[in-house]
Amino acid sequence: MLHIVMDGSGDMPPEWASAYDLQVVPIVIHIGEQTFLQGVNLSDEDFYRYVDENRVIPKTATPSPEQFIEVFRRIAKAGDTILSINLSSKLSGTFASARIAAQALEGEIPVVAFDSWSGSAGLAYMCREARILERLGTPLQGILDRLDFIRRNTNIMFMLDTLEYARLSGRVKALQAAVVSLLNIKPIINVREGAMELADRVRTQQRALAYIVDAMRQRLGEQRVNVAVVHARAPEVGQMLKEKVQAALNCKDLIMTNLSISVAAHLGPGTVGMIAFPAAPEA
Repeated sequence: MLHIVMDGSGDMPPEWASAYDLQVVPIVIHIGEQTFLQGVNLSDEDFYRYVDENRVIPKTATPSPEQFIEVFRRIAKAGDTILSINLSSKLSGTFASARIAAQALEGEIPVVAFDSWSGSAGLAYMCREARILERLGTPLQGILDRLDFIRRNTNIMFMLDTLEYARLSGRVKALQAAVVSLLNIKPIINVREGAMELADRVRTQQRALAYIVDAMRQRLGEQRVNVAVVHARAPEVGQMLKEKVQAALNCKDLIMTNLSISVAAHLGPGTVGMIAFPAAPEA
């Protein structure tokens, strides 16, 4: 049997975990002297409430190799193989932890650790595609080939509502964040080959959403695509982006999910974005 595992930076519709038999290794969240596991004993609202009340960003930590080993041993039986699809190695040490765990279990459980160059719903889509291919009888190497195609052809863009979270987490200086907030500028973040970069700064929310959709349209054209719209505590804005995407792109699958805490901790509530990649050819 092939077990498919992703870390807690991935975002997916709740029903996907059971429908596609996906396991999740949660992200560690440190709040003061206390340690929590995302989605286990700390909800998204708990996280945002703490930030609102204390004006301090909780620290996130990558799952340890020991956490991966515990999950791998718990789910695997003799003859099983594990495919662990993880947050981009350029954004986190999570992939490194999964790879160390795989090496530690060599000779006991076959584990393939895969660097997604992605995060959020990009991880979830990869996990779903892997399961669909496995159920079609595709060998592991064929699954890995498809995942490699997806990671090389995935497009990710975010609109930040504010730089306040980035300021609180030390990503930008206070004066820069204040100026951007005063001018109502929406920073646009692009993810390229697993690394984040500032793509542009756009005035007003509507212009920022249009900018993202236009950029995706130019990249993807008329080809059939799978798309995820993600948001951090901004379902109304997420729905606006989803409707624009639906009108502009040739969508095969289009989902909307919450943005994981591990990403929202650095980008902040109000962040909205999209992940898109070419859909598999029809059989």
